[in-house]
Amino acid sequence: MNQSKTVGYILIGIAAVIVVLGAAWALTGELSTQAKVLAIFVAIIPAAVLAGFGVYTLNKGTVESGEEVVIRRQQKLLSMVQTQGKVDIASASIELKTSRADVQQLVRDLVGKQLFSGYVDWDSGVLFSVDAGKIKDGTCPKCGGKLELAGKGIVKCPFCGSEVFLSA
Repeated sequence: MNQSKTVGYILIGIAAVIVVLGAAWALTGELSTQAKVLAIFVAIIPAAVLAGFGVYTLNKGTVESGEEVVIRRQQKLLSMVQTQGKVDIASASIELKTSRADVQQLVRDLVGKQLFSGYVDWDSGVLFSVDAGKIKDGTCPKCGGKLELAGKGIVKCPFCGSEVFLSA
């Protein structure tokens, strides 16, 4: 659990304690009914503020946790490709405990961050690590066909469908 979630739980807990203590004090004391209601109301105001900050911090921590999971998966996928040179997307999906579509998104995110260069044969489901310098004369590393520009840092082979990702 990350720090933001812990702080969120602590703030919510403190808010609950304030409400319980305020209500216990108000209900056990020899106060008039109006004074009891006022005392409980006065205890609820700071508790509501603390609980609001707690919920906000807890939500922020949940978002951060999700981002951390994606970052760890990207790091693991990049490491797999760099060390093995060739990674089966289905095997990567299993190892990363995610779907094939998520692996494809991870690859595209890594390309967008200019952290990965290589090519993907989506049909056979294989991800290859290739240095841009190894792509000679704009030919496909899989079939030798002429590559065409498909986007910023992406070229595509019209013959076999492989996408080649070039990092800067």
